[in-house]
Amino acid sequence: MTDDLTRQKTTALSVGWSRWGICALLFFATTLNYIDRQVIGILKPDLAKHFGWNEIDYSNIIFAFQIAYAFGYAGAGRLIDRLGVKLGYALAVLVWSLAAMAHALNWYIPVEAKFWITMIPATVLGFSAARFALGLAEGGCFPASVKSVSEWFPQKERALAFGIFNAGSNVGALAAPLLVPWLTIRYGWPAAFIVTGALGFAWLVFWQLYYQSPEKHPRLSSAELAYIRSDPPDPVVKIPWSSLLRYRQTWVFVVGMFLSSPIWWFYLYWIPDFLNKRHGLNLIQIGPPLVTIYLMTDVGSVAGGWFSSWLIKRGWTVNAARKTAMLVCALCVVPVFAASSVSNLWTATLLVGLAASAHQGFSANLFTLVSDTAPRKVVSSIVGIGGMAGAIGGMFIAKLAGYVLEWTGEYRILFIIAASVYLVNLFIIHMINPRLKPMEFVTPEAAKT
Repeated sequence: MTDDLTRQKTTALSVGWSRWGICALLFFATTLNYIDRQVIGILKPDLAKHFGWNEIDYSNIIFAFQIAYAFGYAGAGRLIDRLGVKLGYALAVLVWSLAAMAHALNWYIPVEAKFWITMIPATVLGFSAARFALGLAEGGCFPASVKSVSEWFPQKERALAFGIFNAGSNVGALAAPLLVPWLTIRYGWPAAFIVTGALGFAWLVFWQLYYQSPEKHPRLSSAELAYIRSDPPDPVVKIPWSSLLRYRQTWVFVVGMFLSSPIWWFYLYWIPDFLNKRHGLNLIQIGPPLVTIYLMTDVGSVAGGWFSSWLIKRGWTVNAARKTAMLVCALCVVPVFAASSVSNLWTATLLVGLAASAHQGFSANLFTLVSDTAPRKVVSSIVGIGGMAGAIGGMFIAKLAGYVLEWTGEYRILFIIAASVYLVNLFIIHMINPRLKPMEFVTPEAAKT
């Protein structure tokens, strides 16, 4: 067994590194994706004070992003399966970069302006419009990335590759609290949106120069291509998009995303506010706790993917490895229920950091389940459908958080929900597909007999 493991490791390292260059591009795109979406969460206490928003106003702005993200995720998955990753992902990054910069246009709206007879602050509608455009385009990030991983990595490396590129979400969430306060204090809040949004154009240059499919990539050796294609080939069948919901493998991802994604949205958009209200941190002071939380999530994202990949290389089945890793992550989330009760800032920070880290480890394996059980040609479509379900769940958490905080002023209920969701989620996933069986299709040849 030891000799086999050594031989596998040597083969993986000796065939080449081009696939990891692709993973690096996906990592940086995900980093930018999360910088752009988190800017408003960091600025929320200051923007709410400046524009006079209440908790429900803010939740409506987040709701606009979530509803667009739901449609964007599903539509992008199908579009990327048709256009291919290179063009589809480039279009997504171009549009979301422009949408992120468009938030700055709200600087021109008078603070006291109301929208006609509804008396809704005009700035709420202005930010909602920008968030809607951002959500629509950012929905392309994960369908494109997961499809890239399914095309560029053999099954035994996919969870690790996903964990690495998904760590970009944590790096983005980490970079934002370092960059946004400095830009805001020095140049004003519009600059925070303009500068962070403009970073996407630099990434597009590298994407266009470097990305190709494995078969067309000029720097890919024949040995590495053979290694990437070492898994059994996908069945040669036509799979209509409308038929995907008939398969339990699709529903595993749909349910998993619907229940887990809202908790990540809660961390992303409300933890800065939690630290402000519960522990009195201002825009300058909030940086170190947020950096700590997202440094921890980086570790969790990579470790969660690495752990299941390590188990597979040691002879575990894919089913046992993925679900064991997800169980460990689900258990690590549970202590977060106490985050709103502890008085010490750093105890609360570490509890949230552990939970957010475990979420990312859980997600690394959840996303990998798609490429484990579905043909490559429909991976983006399934990820799109599941992402839409996660965004719909995010819509619910946005409204729930807004009303709970407006009525009670406390985060306790929200943290209790966050603590319990993952164990329930894993139980349902196991009930839907106990052995993690792949999709079974009838080939054209079989259909004729």
